[in-house]
Amino acid sequence: MTENDISRHIVEAAIEVHRTLGGPGLLESVYEEALVWELEQRGLAVQRQVSLPIPYKCQTLASPLRIDLIVGEVVIVECKAVTQYNLVFEAQVLTYLRLTGLKLGLIINFGERLAKNGIHRVVNGL
Repeated sequence: MTENDISRHIVEAAIEVHRTLGGPGLLESVYEEALVWELEQRGLAVQRQVSLPIPYKCQTLASPLRIDLIVGEVVIVECKAVTQYNLVFEAQVLTYLRLTGLKLGLIINFGERLAKNGIHRVVNGL
């Protein structure tokens, strides 16, 4: 499956999670866990809370970054549950994409009233 095929499944799963849990109001970790379940039910491989080392000059920094989800080994998913979307989320995901060499990331903000308004696509040379 391509990044775009996988992202379609992620969007469908996120909408299902948002609808089933009743929209905004829960912790990010709750939405993340439900999203992992939905994606696995669709037959997708999901890695959760992936540690990402940060290279700096000739060393690796002691505090790694944490990627919420990597789906199908090709799409990064950053889950949020906030009422105010911030563009720094896109910079965060773009940094993850650059450090991993992956090309597609999705930010899913379950804090939106409508799930479709909370889905943002970030690309790295796709």
